[in-house]
Amino acid sequence: MKFSHSIQFNAVPDWSSHYIAYSNLKKLIYQLEKTIHRPGTADDAERSPLIPANEDPDQVFSRALDVELEKISSFYQLKELEIYGEVSEFLKDEASYEAEALDNLDGGDGRPGTSGRVSDRPRTGSIFRSFINKPRRTSTVSRSMDEGVEDSDDDDDETTALHKADKAARPSTGRSKSTPYDGNTGRAEQAEDMRASTEFSKSIRRQSQNYDDYANEAFEYLYSSGITLKKRAISLYVQLCELKSFVQLNKTGFTKVLKKYDKILDRNLKAKYVAKNVSPAYPFRPDTLKHIDENIAKMEKAYADVVTQGDVTLAKKELRLHLREHVVWERNTVWREMIGIERKAQAANMGIRRTLLGADNDPAKARLQGDDFDTPDMKELTTPVGRLKLPAWLFSSTMFTLIVIVAIFIVLLNVKIMKKPEQQNCLAMLVFVSLLWATEVIPLFVTSLLVPFLCVVLRVVRSDDALHLRLNTKDATKYIFAAMWTPTIMLLLGGFAIAAALSKYDIAKRIATFVLSKAGTKPRVVLVTNMFVAAFASMWISNVAAPVLCFSIIQPMLRNLPSDSPMSKALILGIALASNIGGMLSPIASPQNIVALEIMNPAPSWLVWFFIALPVGVISILLIWLILLLTFHPGRGTTIVPIRSVKDNFTGVQWFISFVTLGTIVLWCFSTQLDWLFGEMGVIAIIPLILFFGTGILTKEDFNNFLWTIIILAAGGLSLGKAVNSSGLLHVFAKKITDEVAGLSLYGVLVVFATLILVVATFISHTVAALIILPLVHDVGKNMAEPHPRLLVMGSALMCSAAMGLPTSGFPNMTAIMMEDSQTGQRYLQVKHFISRGIPSSVITLLVVISVGYGLMRIAGL
Repeated sequence: MKFSHSIQFNAVPDWSSHYIAYSNLKKLIYQLEKTIHRPGTADDAERSPLIPANEDPDQVFSRALDVELEKISSFYQLKELEIYGEVSEFLKDEASYEAEALDNLDGGDGRPGTSGRVSDRPRTGSIFRSFINKPRRTSTVSRSMDEGVEDSDDDDDETTALHKADKAARPSTGRSKSTPYDGNTGRAEQAEDMRASTEFSKSIRRQSQNYDDYANEAFEYLYSSGITLKKRAISLYVQLCELKSFVQLNKTGFTKVLKKYDKILDRNLKAKYVAKNVSPAYPFRPDTLKHIDENIAKMEKAYADVVTQGDVTLAKKELRLHLREHVVWERNTVWREMIGIERKAQAANMGIRRTLLGADNDPAKARLQGDDFDTPDMKELTTPVGRLKLPAWLFSSTMFTLIVIVAIFIVLLNVKIMKKPEQQNCLAMLVFVSLLWATEVIPLFVTSLLVPFLCVVLRVVRSDDALHLRLNTKDATKYIFAAMWTPTIMLLLGGFAIAAALSKYDIAKRIATFVLSKAGTKPRVVLVTNMFVAAFASMWISNVAAPVLCFSIIQPMLRNLPSDSPMSKALILGIALASNIGGMLSPIASPQNIVALEIMNPAPSWLVWFFIALPVGVISILLIWLILLLTFHPGRGTTIVPIRSVKDNFTGVQWFISFVTLGTIVLWCFSTQLDWLFGEMGVIAIIPLILFFGTGILTKEDFNNFLWTIIILAAGGLSLGKAVNSSGLLHVFAKKITDEVAGLSLYGVLVVFATLILVVATFISHTVAALIILPLVHDVGKNMAEPHPRLLVMGSALMCSAAMGLPTSGFPNMTAIMMEDSQTGQRYLQVKHFISRGIPSSVITLLVVISVGYGLMRIAGL
């Protein structure tokens, strides 16, 4: 993700206006780029640039950087002074608090007015924690009650002695030994003694209560002071860390924006400006960061003294809990962008954007800021029993289409067409699934998940032995799920792993930019070079990711071309059409090739595939290039901004990924010779999966981001083909078609099937077309008088990628139609551009496949 997002989410909200204006500086870079490559004319004031063309861009950009640097430095110095002052004040308060706390704990007899010295008394732990853990001091009376009989005896002795002293102090009113006892006199003396004792006890309790009240007040005061100090320590620690983050973010911002400036304008300002201006600036000096770290350490120590009993490690742990997590925005890779586009393009083929119960995915109807919440659309019906309100989706075209498909399915299940029940059920399932795939009333991968369910419930699977017995549900379950997970699916996963690694670490982009940097500025050469780069990228990172990569690379060109420029249209459409052609160039370039490899037995090696597909692809791209030159005339009044290659050296990780990728491709090329060791290409595909994920180059997030919808789609399609073949239905269809084409040669059959699959794949997904038609093509080829099933399957698979007559014909076209001018918001291409250029391109590719491709396939022995 962009660095501007990192500033946005990591900045202190109250300081947001004092950070580097990264987005504004980027806009200035693009303005300077336009000034250099498309200078305005002096006689046209409206079209002339805001920045004079004769002014040095380094000076213009340096002035803008100077303003940002001054803003940041001024704010930092004020904020540093404020925070450091608060830290000093806090440390003084903390020292006073420690002294007062130790004084009240250990410094005297514990009564008001007494004090003790603490200067020579070392700190023994957290004062704050000691208050929390220390039990409350009890009064004398209550303590004597709690301590039991022994303490009571001591108190009695003390009370007796005091009583005696009190009696001695009073005048004697008693009688002598010789005086006879007078009861009245004795009772009076006893009452007087009791009164004296009671008054003395009250005096003792009053003194005890006064001390208790003072102790409680002292405890509450110190405890409250400790809480306040703790909160202040946390607040200051957070502010210091925010100050440090402020320095780090702004320094990174200067580095990144200067790097972008040098890259886009091909200058060398970064090193000079950073050394002369950024590094000497006060916020970015090493001493400044060192001073911040020292103050952070002081706060950690103070917090430890007040809260964690001197444990600095625990103090750091507790303080860090109060820091905001630093949001790290990873730059969008081609793989992530491709996934987003693939998900947006779901259900685009038939224009059905809304699922039955889901939200409308039409961007034009998206909820914007300030819009009210959407309420479910309801439709009111008048019935004999009254008015009914029903959800509007029940009356949508999607629902109607689904009802019709289900009705056809039910009819085919009950109207006997085939002789055997398993074949009858398989026919109904085949038509049902094909219609769901073609109309996409439910997502493609969901339809694929229906395949194993219907295969088992309808019992369409038979055993592979000579008896062909109808399997029960348990055996059918094992059979059909084994057909879903094959070595071909592992080959698809291995291709995804390679594509993700090449994209994530910018290897594919660096190779592409290196090639494009050599193309110069001639529109014709730039166009054909971009087309071949897109086709080559499609071979290795799939024809879904390749156009996303190429569109990101040509952004500097598009920014400096008018939105209505023919060159812009030719570039975008040329990349899309070439990416479609690139889908046939390697076995992992597109899912339909994976399906073809699974059907062909034995599967051709990678070398054989390259021998056939590369010449077909190169010739097709050159012919499409000529169509674009003749229809767009991109060279008229066009100024091309050259693409510059990345100057950074390859890292060790990039070299490792490159070696693993090349090694895996070499093993795939010689898989036929190495079948004694690996068995299938799917086993070789495990190598990059283990090396990339095991070393941490790719993560669990990357694994979750694989196009699992395509994997499920392919797995369901393979299981459907297996079921149709197992039931015998495929053999019945193939025999009838073979009888119809009995008079045609092998070449004639290839032309028929290639044309058929071109038409079908134009309107539905390329992969779906392959899943439906390729098994039939294989069986027809096997039953011909001159059997060449692999040749027919290979030719048909190539034609799946050549269907590109509509904006919905494949992911490259979907990506191209969504490309918009960043300044006007208008799309570069319209539907008419695909129809007028895409359909002729598809026909030309068909002619190349049935001519050059046919000859190469015969030479290869297919």
